[in-house]
Amino acid sequence: MSENQKTAASGGKVGFVSLGCPKALVDSERILTQLRTDGYEVVPSYDDADVVVVNTCGFIDAAKQESLDAIGEAIKENGKVIVTGCMGVEGERIRQSHPGVLAVTGPQAYEEVVGAVHQYVPRPVSHDPFVDLVPPQGIKLTPRHYAYLKISEGCNHRCTFCIIPSMRGDLVSRPVGDVMDEAKRLVDAGVRELLVISQDTSAYGVDVKYRTGFWQGRPLKTRMLALCEALGELGVWVRLHYVYPYPHVDDVIPLMAAGRILPYLDIPFQHASPRVLKAMKRPAHDSKTLERIRKWREICPQLTIRSTFIVGFPGETEEDFQYLLDWLDEAQLDRVGAFKYSPVEGAPANELDGAVPEDVKEARLARFMAKQAEISAARLQQKIGSEIEVLIDEVDGEGAIGRSKADAPEIDGMVYLNDEVDLAPGQIVRVRVTHADEHDLWAELL
Repeated sequence: MSENQKTAASGGKVGFVSLGCPKALVDSERILTQLRTDGYEVVPSYDDADVVVVNTCGFIDAAKQESLDAIGEAIKENGKVIVTGCMGVEGERIRQSHPGVLAVTGPQAYEEVVGAVHQYVPRPVSHDPFVDLVPPQGIKLTPRHYAYLKISEGCNHRCTFCIIPSMRGDLVSRPVGDVMDEAKRLVDAGVRELLVISQDTSAYGVDVKYRTGFWQGRPLKTRMLALCEALGELGVWVRLHYVYPYPHVDDVIPLMAAGRILPYLDIPFQHASPRVLKAMKRPAHDSKTLERIRKWREICPQLTIRSTFIVGFPGETEEDFQYLLDWLDEAQLDRVGAFKYSPVEGAPANELDGAVPEDVKEARLARFMAKQAEISAARLQQKIGSEIEVLIDEVDGEGAIGRSKADAPEIDGMVYLNDEVDLAPGQIVRVRVTHADEHDLWAELL
């Protein structure tokens, strides 16, 4: 038997490294699912793999360097490496750094990645190119009890700091029936929390003029509100990410107040200064954001708002930055992340005047995070003594660790249940909060 025949007979083994955001994680799941459908075995070590696929991130320079380092490690440890993902659009740079890579593809290039694997590791079984990339028993890279549900690809906006549209293209919404079918399969498989993701969740359906689709024989608009209403019928936690604050976002707040979907909004505000927002070319920014936040909380008092911000954007003055800090004081956001502006190759913001010195960026980031830590600590202190629901993520010898409705996995806080070792991941339990710090809660089982 030849070496190729031996590889095919054994099924072929693929190692996989997934970097970047949850949207990239979904891409990894789809690629791995297709490879498994084709008969390949996914292995956890470089030594056992016939080839290694690295799904890269290319959003900022630090992420690109992490991707290049991961490619280099895979080449050193295995030798046969296929590169895909957002940094794949910079194929020349990747090949200059690592000339030994076998193939380079961009984001969403599912068939190209699979084709490259077929080329270098013979295909074990016959391949049907029309096989759904997310079959009922698809591979998940998240724990069994939660999953990311991608509803669209790409973005129609041209924010000056971002190159996502050049990497992933303009907005393309998935058919609403397909989204609901996948959601139902995930719930039937044991998922207790669906995390809705895209580049611009609020814009879902814009590209197809909110076309009416069908699910289980009933008409359903390709629109965020209609999708949220349908997902809310599945009986699991539904969490919205990457929600731009367009006017129609107001319409989903009553669903949250009614308990149909989680009272949680992930809104990437990015800044508060009107001058900086204009330079960023941010969509839907206006002077009424604080008023809208107040109204949302009037309708849904338990609403949690998380956001991300950029400090040190070109042209940001001390006055602009102080405006942002004052805005934070008024907005009282629950969960906040921030990063220093980093020039991204191809981003229009690189041409703007007024580059902020690195030491000033560092100082502003520290001041920003200190301000938000005060806000977060105060808001979490208000939860002491309250009763909340917690979704258990893990259990060890010291107790259980979970998340409340206010906490998305990996980016928000945790709820610690010390000494509660008889629980299991995926359980939803009711607890009383006993302690809090700047990020996390401690609680006792009721």
